[in-house]
Amino acid sequence: MRSPERHECRLSNGRVLSFVRSGAEASPALVLIHGFPSSARTFREVIPALSEVAQVIVPDMPGFGQSETLPAPTFSAFADSICELLDRLGIGPRYLYLHDFGAPVGLEIAMRAPEKVLGLIIQNANAHASGQGPNWAETQAFWRAPSPENEAAATAHLTFAGTRDQYIAGVPEDVAARIPAERWEEDWAIMQLPGRMETQRALIADYGKYVSRFPAIAAYLSQYQPEALMIWGRHDAFFDLAETLSWMEALPRMEAHILDGGHFLLETHAPVAARLMADFIARGRITTAL
Repeated sequence: MRSPERHECRLSNGRVLSFVRSGAEASPALVLIHGFPSSARTFREVIPALSEVAQVIVPDMPGFGQSETLPAPTFSAFADSICELLDRLGIGPRYLYLHDFGAPVGLEIAMRAPEKVLGLIIQNANAHASGQGPNWAETQAFWRAPSPENEAAATAHLTFAGTRDQYIAGVPEDVAARIPAERWEEDWAIMQLPGRMETQRALIADYGKYVSRFPAIAAYLSQYQPEALMIWGRHDAFFDLAETLSWMEALPRMEAHILDGGHFLLETHAPVAARLMADFIARGRITTAL
């Protein structure tokens, strides 16, 4: 059994991708892909339990955490980086965890090699227009007309307060009180490093291209019907709860759990989420064996 260890991979583009690896190499691979504005640290409390049933690979996406930035950051380029890492590690079939910005990356990885997808774990991840509520209006206006004024409105959340809100906006006070301020303080400190804010601005623009691929994603889900588990924080201020119904319509055999948490569900519900994920992977191993 491999204990959680942090490693670095210098990619063919010369940039360093930092990642955590844990679990036995003979176990099914699980790739945990974080969202904005965090890093592999998002998964610190679930990695030990998941390592009992999976080989866990947890990258910091380029420009996040301890990974270096890319000169032209896009979700497709992020998928390139993680695919190269998986190839370097000899990772074949894998489960993919989709969360926030991790959804565009993870779904592209899945769609590039559908035969390698053992299953999807969906945690507050948009892949349908239904997830974009009223809070998306300014961002959508920026995608339609990328003027400096519209960009300023779409990126107005790239502040300390906006970083904090990713964790606690819309979350009941008693649940939010369980999330220490160090979480968003660390994220904000990393966002102040050279090239990091430019990465965030570029990704907000590129997310519009991801949204334009929703029909292709729908076609992928319809054709391949990957095994799937949803664990969703119902008090998400950014991704509308209607998104969960869209996922369940797309994947009607998906196991779905709506929990009393927010956008960063693992900050408050790590034990139950880890158990649900471990059970999902363990069931997949039994099915594969049969």
